[in-house]
Amino acid sequence: MIDDAPDDTLVLRPRITPTAEVVRPTRAEIDLDAIEANLAWFTARVSHGRVLAVVKADAYGHGAVPVARRLERAGVEGFAVALVEEALELRDAGVTAPILVLNGVYGRAHRALVDRAITPVLHHPRDVAAFVSVLGHGESLDVHVKFDTGMARLGAPASEVSALLEALARAPSLHLTGVMTHLASADVDPSLTRRQLAAFEARIAALGARPRLRHAANTAATVCHPESHYDAVRVGIGLFGDGGLPDEVPALRPAMRLRSAVVSLRWLAVGEGVGYGHTHVADRSTRVATVPIGYADGVFRASSNRGEALVGGRRCRMVGNVSMDLLALDVTDVPDVAVGDEVVLLGTQGDASLTAAQVAGRVGTIAYEVLTNVSRRVPRFYLGAL
Repeated sequence: MIDDAPDDTLVLRPRITPTAEVVRPTRAEIDLDAIEANLAWFTARVSHGRVLAVVKADAYGHGAVPVARRLERAGVEGFAVALVEEALELRDAGVTAPILVLNGVYGRAHRALVDRAITPVLHHPRDVAAFVSVLGHGESLDVHVKFDTGMARLGAPASEVSALLEALARAPSLHLTGVMTHLASADVDPSLTRRQLAAFEARIAALGARPRLRHAANTAATVCHPESHYDAVRVGIGLFGDGGLPDEVPALRPAMRLRSAVVSLRWLAVGEGVGYGHTHVADRSTRVATVPIGYADGVFRASSNRGEALVGGRRCRMVGNVSMDLLALDVTDVPDVAVGDEVVLLGTQGDASLTAAQVAGRVGTIAYEVLTNVSRRVPRFYLGAL
């Protein structure tokens, strides 16, 4: 059955909720103790112990502010985000640890980074000019530079590195404190990873003086390629313990549990359909449970007739099309199923579990998308001290 939240949880309510109560049983439970334990595992794995926690995309759907507050208290080296807006959200919430903006600065937000002591990653000489133009007399800003060594998205490619470094040399108000690259296939292609690291090291050597922080490793590289650890590692999905990492990492603990409840039960006779378009027609007498969660909450519509959820410790198949707010499960084989019974769409129930990687495999995507797809109208309940 769905219980009220324990007394030691904090509820972040969806913005559309007009009352003081969560009136729908659908919610995501976020285990902050698990996230801190995962950080400790990665910190112990790297000899220098410096982990930059990547909390972009609302901490992969787990809630950037509560996660960052907990990790800051745990002593994390700093944070990395994709967007300026994400960095400002953390500063506005009182996070004081270093914050790195990985994707650079779009538009005219350069002054905001200076005012809030946020470190940008520079990709092009025009980035240098933009920051110099907003710095006042006597002001300075720490910056990192990204070298593109094979990802071919952002960062200076080999042909543009000299121009970027020359622009920095003419801008003494910008202090180059870090250099980085991003590895394209650290989990599946060791030879490409080695080539990228070799290119990264060659470009660092060309700098002359080595910056304080060299960083290249994402979660997969931190696990699989110790030679990529340099001065810091950037761990994102690994902090949340559920991202298709190698099987030999059982110590990591999934941090999100997505659950709802049965709100309606009915029997389908042979030949009767369920849901929009009747894409499922019963070929046996079928007990169907309706669950108040749908694609507007983050359940992929591609899960229609193929996704699963846990009821009574058993895996039950989604039948019919997943709709915006509701989905149906075949619970024929669940003994004594009743309205109010818990439904788990991600996480554990008794001895059974559904991981993000398993959910992703049913619809042909990746665990990252499963986690970040849980929408803001699903309230997060935080387990453990903030």
